[in-house]
Amino acid sequence: MATTDPIADLLTRIRNAITAAHREVVLPSSNAKREVARILKEQGYVADYKTSPATEHPGELLHITLKYTKDRRSAITGLRRLSRPGQRHYVGATEVPKSLGGLGTVIVSTSKGIMTGHDARNQGVGGEVWAEVW
Repeated sequence: MATTDPIADLLTRIRNAITAAHREVVLPSSNAKREVARILKEQGYVADYKTSPATEHPGELLHITLKYTKDRRSAITGLRRLSRPGQRHYVGATEVPKSLGGLGTVIVSTSKGIMTGHDARNQGVGGEVWAEVW
């Protein structure tokens, strides 16, 4: 099934899996989704991610292993999509936002690739602000 907004779909699946206390999220893979999963792993929000060939349809599946504390609280407190297909949100290099005053992570799609807001500010590039995670 085709989705209008694959990044929002990824974030919603993660949010729903955390609410249901699932260990893993499985969804169709794409380069953008893999990059978002890479950033979430680097920032410590998820335990791991991997791809595997799909058996029922062409393409690959993305497996994201969620991270919980010993008392089963998720490492992710919240996820929010900032730029949507109906209303894109672009920022310049000096306007890249901080999430929760720097405690969260902003995911930005730049001309140099998909990166965190911190990395975008350090490299002096702006772009489309996809989402924030805290």
